[in-house]
Amino acid sequence: MIPTEDASARKREIEEKLKQEQETLSFIRENLEKSDQLTKGMVSILSSFESRLMQLENSIIPVHKQTENLQRLQENVDKTLSCMDHVISYYHVAKDTDRIIREGPTGQLDEYLACIAKIQKAVEYFQDNNPDSPELNTVKARFEKGKEQLETEFRGLLTRYSKPVPPILILDAISVDEELEVQEDVVLEHLPEAVLQDIICIAGWLVEYGRNQDFMNVYFQIRSNQLDRSIKGLKDHFRKNSASSGILYSPAVQTKRKDTPTKKAPKRPGYDHDPRVKHLSDALTEKHGAAAGKDDVLDIEIDSYIHCISAFVKLAQSEYALLTEIIPEHHQKKTFDSLIQEALDNLMLEGDNIVSAARRAIMRHDYSAVLTIFPILRHLKMNKSEFDATLQGTAASTKNKLPTLITSMETIGAKALEEFADSIKNDPDKEYNMPKDGTVHELTSNAILFLQQLLDFHETAGAMLASQVLGDTYNIPLDPRETSSSASSYTSDFNKRLLSTYICKVLGNLQLNLLSKSKVYEDLALSAIFLHNNYNYILKSLEKSELIQLVTVTQKRAETSYRELIEQQIDTYQRSWLKVTEHLTDRNMPVFQPGTKLKDKERQVIKDKFKGFNDGLEELCKIQKGWAIPDKEQRDFIRQAQRKVVSEAYRAFLHRCANISFTKNPEKYHKYRAEEVEEMIEKLFDTSA
Repeated sequence: MIPTEDASARKREIEEKLKQEQETLSFIRENLEKSDQLTKGMVSILSSFESRLMQLENSIIPVHKQTENLQRLQENVDKTLSCMDHVISYYHVAKDTDRIIREGPTGQLDEYLACIAKIQKAVEYFQDNNPDSPELNTVKARFEKGKEQLETEFRGLLTRYSKPVPPILILDAISVDEELEVQEDVVLEHLPEAVLQDIICIAGWLVEYGRNQDFMNVYFQIRSNQLDRSIKGLKDHFRKNSASSGILYSPAVQTKRKDTPTKKAPKRPGYDHDPRVKHLSDALTEKHGAAAGKDDVLDIEIDSYIHCISAFVKLAQSEYALLTEIIPEHHQKKTFDSLIQEALDNLMLEGDNIVSAARRAIMRHDYSAVLTIFPILRHLKMNKSEFDATLQGTAASTKNKLPTLITSMETIGAKALEEFADSIKNDPDKEYNMPKDGTVHELTSNAILFLQQLLDFHETAGAMLASQVLGDTYNIPLDPRETSSSASSYTSDFNKRLLSTYICKVLGNLQLNLLSKSKVYEDLALSAIFLHNNYNYILKSLEKSELIQLVTVTQKRAETSYRELIEQQIDTYQRSWLKVTEHLTDRNMPVFQPGTKLKDKERQVIKDKFKGFNDGLEELCKIQKGWAIPDKEQRDFIRQAQRKVVSEAYRAFLHRCANISFTKNPEKYHKYRAEEVEEMIEKLFDTSA
């Protein structure tokens, strides 16, 4: 059982807790009532705010819509006013641009083009919106006038500022200095930079807006004239300097040229030349200040033409570079083709004239004149690749002009070579034309000179012969690698053999002709001296000019053969002295004992021997003293050999007759001492003795 006190305490505790809970519940209830009141108040307020907001919205939205409409109307009005201003401006374009158009584009190109742009827009506007308006005709007329003035300005700028390139500058551009590892290109400035930019600007406008290609014709006509004048100016430069100082080249780039086999000479720009084609100052020096002769004038013309060919290539390249900045790309090749025609045609015409002159020279049998073709032909072939590259894209007729000229030169050159060889063979034997002293015949010297000059152009001459398919003429065996349907495919070795065979043919013809000519002489000794001199001259000339190396390509024994021929003629000449030395032999010499008196017949034999020797010696020395052996070495050799033979025979004869009394007047027969005989022989072949 629970004690009573504890139960009472427990009860009081429970009652207190109950009371506290009731108080808490009462507090919560009061708060809920207050919360309900507040909620009702908030709902009332929100309901009232919503009602007022709806009223405000119903009032503001109509105002907003009205304002928006007003703003739209304002924008439309502004746009309309702007369009009106823009349209009205087209009606004032003619008036606004009148001053600039009247003044023209000179000095104010940018401003002028801006005015043209305004006029162009006005034309487009009236065409689209009011094609029947009188204003359209006005702005159209103004636009056409503006375009005409631009075309006039284009022509004017080109005409005023296009000048021929000075000859000195051209010579600098085509010169080559082999001592410089890197060649410095000479820039050819055809137009001032500012002017060029104006021309480019005008050309661009005419292409895009002018719808006119006439300016391209204007361009090529003006530039074509300047190109031709530049080349003619270079030609005149050569002619003018030919009569004065002879300074044909610009000092800016020193030039050299290939050495000839016989003397040193300055090299021309970028190529080797014929040794006959000398710098004018060299020609004047060689003539000791005398005026240049016909050959010098011809040489200068050749030199001038070769330089003009190089100048054309360089100037044409420069013109094309200029043209690409001005002319539209799809018109560049055609315009360039037209631009170079006049200058190219003049060069080709001059080349044809050279070929015609060579043809006339051949008809006159003046084959040395044909040599003028060789330096030109070599230069044309050396520069053909660059020439072709420059003319790339031009018409076929333009590209074919140089190959046609080259073919003409090769044809006439080959014809000259063949006819020259025939002329050597068929040169007539004319007694009045034979050297009285038996020296070198003019035919020999001319033939060797021709071949020596040919040596400097051995590659050109070989290719020239090959181009005419002359291999069959010379029966040269072809290597399979050298066989082709085109002459250009012949190898250098074959061309060299072909030229070697040609030279051997000329030398063979010359030898046959000389042999025939030698028969004109009645004196066999003089005939031998004549052949000796000519053979010796040929051999020495071949060795001196290095022709012998070319000859031995096909004739290995050529040098030996000539030496044998020379020795044969010396032997023939020496036999002429037999009629002198035969009197000194023991034939018919009387046999006697010392102290024995000779019979009259025996004395007469000795007298006849002395007289025969004396008369023969005097006669031969008199005759042969007037003969000539130009080669000192050969002259001395023949003299010494003959002196030795005659002197030894004469001394032996005198020794045999020393103790023989065959006459009372020995001085009458013993006219010459052995030393005197030697001196007489030493004076042979000496017209001054």
